[in-house]
Amino acid sequence: MYHSIDSEKKIIPFIPEGDFYFSKGVEAFQKHKFEVALKWFNKAVTEQPDNPLYKCQMSIVYTEVGSYHLANQVLTEVLATHGEKYPDCYYLLANNYAHLGLLQDAVKHAELYLEKTSDGDFQEDAKSLLDVLDFNDEDEEDWALDEEDDLLMYQETAFYHLEREEWEEAIVTLEHMIALFPHFSQARHEYHYALFFAGEQEEAIELEEKYAKDNPDNLYSQMNLTIFYYQQGKTKRFQELLTMLENIFPIHEQQKLRLATTFAQVGMYQKAFQRFRLLHKSQLKGHPSYYRWFSTCYYYLDKQEYANALWKEGCQRHTILSKQAPPWERN
Repeated sequence: MYHSIDSEKKIIPFIPEGDFYFSKGVEAFQKHKFEVALKWFNKAVTEQPDNPLYKCQMSIVYTEVGSYHLANQVLTEVLATHGEKYPDCYYLLANNYAHLGLLQDAVKHAELYLEKTSDGDFQEDAKSLLDVLDFNDEDEEDWALDEEDDLLMYQETAFYHLEREEWEEAIVTLEHMIALFPHFSQARHEYHYALFFAGEQEEAIELEEKYAKDNPDNLYSQMNLTIFYYQQGKTKRFQELLTMLENIFPIHEQQKLRLATTFAQVGMYQKAFQRFRLLHKSQLKGHPSYYRWFSTCYYYLDKQEYANALWKEGCQRHTILSKQAPPWERN
């Protein structure tokens, strides 16, 4: 949904001479071995904890694997210690906040970046991000600013478990989110989804149907129920919702991805494939579900070579996928 950092800009263009750990981290990063890269960068930071370049590079790896909260924590430390010498941190923070849905913070930090540098590497990226985030204040939930850090942490944790299909862990996190942030409706839909695949199908359907009754136009309810009805063989209800979804084309990248994976999960591989082709891959590399379901579409549309190539790429980016068999081999 949001602008990603160009691959050429993901490497901070300065390697301290003779620093073995940092060099090994850069090498691993360039090979998309992100967990290995983090281990080397952590060693580099341990050796030279005051080196801001090492921390900035480590934050970029965290961003690449979807650990936006950890990335922002590192970047905030750099700004607190080195202040105005590293304005790129403001753009990196803005990009992470955007991915987390904290749009006001994303706008604030993108604007700060543009204010503090006139010729920075991320000038065009920051402007593009602000164009994407051009919204009215009344469209945002009125959350208190002092709650945003907690929400961010819970969002990242829930995302981590959901993308890895760790349903029980996701349920615990989402229950806390719902209690602390009752107006954050997406947590409820993710909770219903996790409940269903954790084996509590009837409860998940009952809760989602109740929400849909009060909010009939909610896209997440429609997508969840489409999957639930398909799984339970409720053909009439499934077909009604499927017809509705076929005519919906969301604006935001995260919703586009969720709709594409919904079509894939109900066996509508051609429709799913068409939706996946509309996505900006560079903005979704941190989502294992992108690789899991897009490669599945390729496979069932008799494009096995593409399926295997995309799955291999996903495994290189996400350790959780490398520990699994491809979806078509598990069915």
